[in-house]
Amino acid sequence: MGWRKFTRLAMAGAGATVMGIGGAAFYMYQDDQYTKRQFARVTAAEDWKARPTRPLPTRKQQLESLQQDEFDVLVVGGGATGSGCALDAVSRGLKTALVEREDFSSGTSSRSTKLIHGGVRYLQKAIMGADIEQYRMVKEALHERANLLDIAPHLSSPLPIMLPVYKWWQLPYFWVGIKMYDFVAGSKRIKSSYAISKEKALELFPMLKKDRLVGALVYFDGQHNDARMNLSIALTATRLGASIANHTTVVRLLKKSVKNEDGTATEKIYGARCKDQVTGKEFDVKAKCVINATGPFTDVIRQMDDSTLQNICAPSMGVHITLPDYYSPEQMGLLDPNTSDGRVIFFLPWEGRTIAGTTDTPCEVTNSPSPTEDDIQFILQEIKNYLNPDVEVRRGDVLSAWSGIRPLVKDPNKSDTQSIARNHIVHCSPAGLVTIAGGKWTTYRSMAVDTLDAAIPHCGLKPVHQCSQTDGLLLEGAHRWTPTMYIRLVQDFGLESEVARHLAHTYGDRAFSVAKLANMTGQRWPIVGRRLHSAFPYIDAEVRYACREYAITVVDIIARRLRLAFLNAQAAEEALPTIVSIMGDELKWNDKEKKRQLEMAKEFLLTEMGQTVNRASREKIPINLTKSELSDYIKRFNSLDTDKKGYISLNDLRRSLETRGYEVPGEQLHDILSEIDLNLNGQVELEEYMQMMAALKSGRIAHSRFAQLAQMAEEDQRSKKVIPVERSGGGL
Repeated sequence: MGWRKFTRLAMAGAGATVMGIGGAAFYMYQDDQYTKRQFARVTAAEDWKARPTRPLPTRKQQLESLQQDEFDVLVVGGGATGSGCALDAVSRGLKTALVEREDFSSGTSSRSTKLIHGGVRYLQKAIMGADIEQYRMVKEALHERANLLDIAPHLSSPLPIMLPVYKWWQLPYFWVGIKMYDFVAGSKRIKSSYAISKEKALELFPMLKKDRLVGALVYFDGQHNDARMNLSIALTATRLGASIANHTTVVRLLKKSVKNEDGTATEKIYGARCKDQVTGKEFDVKAKCVINATGPFTDVIRQMDDSTLQNICAPSMGVHITLPDYYSPEQMGLLDPNTSDGRVIFFLPWEGRTIAGTTDTPCEVTNSPSPTEDDIQFILQEIKNYLNPDVEVRRGDVLSAWSGIRPLVKDPNKSDTQSIARNHIVHCSPAGLVTIAGGKWTTYRSMAVDTLDAAIPHCGLKPVHQCSQTDGLLLEGAHRWTPTMYIRLVQDFGLESEVARHLAHTYGDRAFSVAKLANMTGQRWPIVGRRLHSAFPYIDAEVRYACREYAITVVDIIARRLRLAFLNAQAAEEALPTIVSIMGDELKWNDKEKKRQLEMAKEFLLTEMGQTVNRASREKIPINLTKSELSDYIKRFNSLDTDKKGYISLNDLRRSLETRGYEVPGEQLHDILSEIDLNLNGQVELEEYMQMMAALKSGRIAHSRFAQLAQMAEEDQRSKKVIPVERSGGGL
């Protein structure tokens, strides 16, 4: 069947399907309460659209304000939703505070799929089941998708996503779905979706499996740097006057007895007892309204209000993995709508690498969610189903793996608390605690709007603006950003183009402030901007700037301010000594604190960024090397173990490098050794070395610096045994 003929048939079939659902869809559109609510709201006042000129207060000043001032609103939780609530409150003219137990975006908000989306699969359920609630949820998300792309253009961008089709009958079915997605988005549509032939699909996504491929569909969603977006929301709030503090824990809620009109007394919340995790000091923050926006930890705060309450959070764990850039085109994602167990897998380019996920598994709430080997293997197996056999999907190509906890909730406002809420819920307790839970990243702003709309009457607040002001309110860095702004950074400061692009797309119009902190390189070009790692465009100035943006720990830097831990855990570990040194200077750390921070960061990479499961995966590999390979590797091992101790130590590595004229810091030598030191005894035995070589052979690991050193040492030793021609007399 020709492509044109098939396309006509597909559209005819799609037309019949649309006729079948058209009445329901039109009814949904006419009856859409969300559209009416949006029409009734005022847009952002002109005062809020100007670039804020208030400098960022220091963390010390923020903590002083929290202790001395009285607030209308105290938000607990610094994720996307909590930061959104703080921004919504302060932009309405309410005196606002926010505290976060760890770092802004340290939880679920930094561990997403990085998509800004309406939810194609939710729309499918809405149409097939004539579900008006599901439809409204998608329409709301599509509005918020467009808004996020507008208010933070430096951090977000449209992304085409391909849906490959391997059965002829699926094309009209999927075509109807994505066209309805466009229809519901209306004027907020990014670009029109379209169908393409097999040849065009392979041109756009060369890694795609071509067997039985009949064509593909392409639709558009948004993509962003989730942790930086979250931080930008919080920074925008404090630019407008909110007092915010990370690494500040709520110890308990403050309550007082209030007399009612009938003479009875009621307990009312008037703030929270907080603890600064850096100094250990406890203090009270007084506020008329406390908003609980703690995601998976929702029930912890709710039970501070009432210890008898049942849990409403039903946490679900999603795992993602990071792969090298060659696994996907630079500007095309992939959606697998039919995995082996019915889950949806996304396969997306992001920050110069490829991310794949997510899984969806019930879990327990934890401060340190960790990826599992089963989830990693599931994702890798699903990827194999869609990629060309020429692309060998190797376990060793997993650069990082991380887990996020999605806080699904049961609605406490309903008598049936067994069912999971499809969207977010807002609940106001008798004592005055306002809880916002559920939802998703894309709808953080509308969740914040609903929360403040409920909190204002419930807590008797008197805002300057009764309606939300955040629709269209530009976030930190967006006001003067342009797509070509990076050129000025290159010309004015002498930065590499790649570095300048990164700064512009991360900090927006604040990138110039970052560039001013960059050190001279001592080279002709680039003039400034020393890279923290040769493979990534992150520079020294970003660490200094991050300390001014409330980064307190090294983990704050590698996980949220820079995305190095998410992109490549090993590279993040290699950059740690430099980052610790810069932060130590900025924050006046002593040697003991520097060591503590280094150990904390390594532990984070091990447990939360997949290094532990990567190591465990390697240990399970049988040593199936040939006799010839075993002989070669024993020679390489012995070339490093010159003292014939039976193991290789740090001194052995140092001596080998020094013979070739290299001076490597002790921290880097320790990192190289730790790659292979499976039993963590500070030395490498022959069995550990063979285990690593077997893992390299099987693809469980992609490369090893230790293996390269052993090979070079063996080559050096072999070359010394060869008698040069000039010494042999030139012949027999």
